[in-house]
Amino acid sequence: MSCLELPRSPASVRTKEPDANLAATMQPRTPGVVPADRRNGAAVKAHSVPPRGVYRPNDNILTPDMRSPAYVQMSTAAAITLGVMQGAMHRTCCTRCLNLLLTYPEGCRANCAYCGLARHREAERDYADRNFIRVDWPAVPYDEVLDIVASGGDGGQFHRMCISMITHPNSDEDTRTVLRRWMERVPHIPVSILSNPTTMTRDDVQQLHDLGADIFTVALDAANPEIFERTRGRGVQSPHSWDKYWEILHAAAEIFGPEKFGAHLIVGMGESELDVLTQVQRLRDLGGHSHMFAFFPEKGSLMDHLPAVPRPQWRRVQLARYLIDYRGHSLDRMRFDDEGRLVDYGLPPEEIERIVAAGTAFRTSGCPGKEADDVSACDRPYGDSPPSNIASYPFKPNGNDLRRVRGQLGLRR
Repeated sequence: MSCLELPRSPASVRTKEPDANLAATMQPRTPGVVPADRRNGAAVKAHSVPPRGVYRPNDNILTPDMRSPAYVQMSTAAAITLGVMQGAMHRTCCTRCLNLLLTYPEGCRANCAYCGLARHREAERDYADRNFIRVDWPAVPYDEVLDIVASGGDGGQFHRMCISMITHPNSDEDTRTVLRRWMERVPHIPVSILSNPTTMTRDDVQQLHDLGADIFTVALDAANPEIFERTRGRGVQSPHSWDKYWEILHAAAEIFGPEKFGAHLIVGMGESELDVLTQVQRLRDLGGHSHMFAFFPEKGSLMDHLPAVPRPQWRRVQLARYLIDYRGHSLDRMRFDDEGRLVDYGLPPEEIERIVAAGTAFRTSGCPGKEADDVSACDRPYGDSPPSNIASYPFKPNGNDLRRVRGQLGLRR
């Protein structure tokens, strides 16, 4: 056999332990009704508590009235790296990307089913207290962030900064302000934009490029229009549109150029493996890259009752995505079964083994840092899995890690 064909599990084993999340299973709950006194940040604005320095989620019964661009939230890993919070990360020195999130009492006005920042959570939790990709996001004065990084307080750890937009009327203008001030103070650390296409025009994309943004990304997340609508659009009373997201992606491809734009994709929300790899190939044909996330049920989201993506499905897609994005391979050389499950990569076994043994395919994917073009600065430690069952490795996998990966792929050494 000249190409590597993936082993098939007996039907009885597949029935007991599915190796893919099927569309019929991955149905979000219907959003509940938010009480009037909780809508649009009403409680925070009514209490009008002034912010005082760093705010750690849930360290105050009354959440302060914090707004970007004066305040930004950052991931727990970034806060540890900056010394804003104490702590450590399993097997890794925190993160090489400073992920900043715009913040407002009104929060994100979208209602994505898998997201901890979704609008429906107004009923239970203020925006600044919500978890996002499994962790808390402390809010920090932006002046303080700039002072620490400009003075070298990150210890040279950060390879990149990323501004994450949300669906809010002020998001576009405030993103420009955050970017402009960063370029004035810390121009040597490149900036990525994680955009919100719903509120953007082509001119907005152009302005971010002109202000100095290095890479532009879109959180497409869903791998086909049906899942997008069910998890991000009218199915959950949310404003996003598949066509609008692709409109802005095409604008980014033209304005930022090859290798300088990309899209996030989440594996395991009910799409087939063919679905998600079709989007990977589409992005690559445009000159961009895909940034892959494993579905993990976010506590408090409309999908928190659903299973995480099975590791066999995740590893197959993860490896195939790497082949398309960084090894010049193409989707049309791969084979899929009637259910869209990947059954053959279209490469000799020894070539697959070399790529698996290198381990890079199984690291967190995202915007590149200083190490290599195919190694992400945005390593998001344990953003899509617990350390006990790592989906995206935020470090180079060792021999034990790769033995586990091979088992998940059904490969024999």
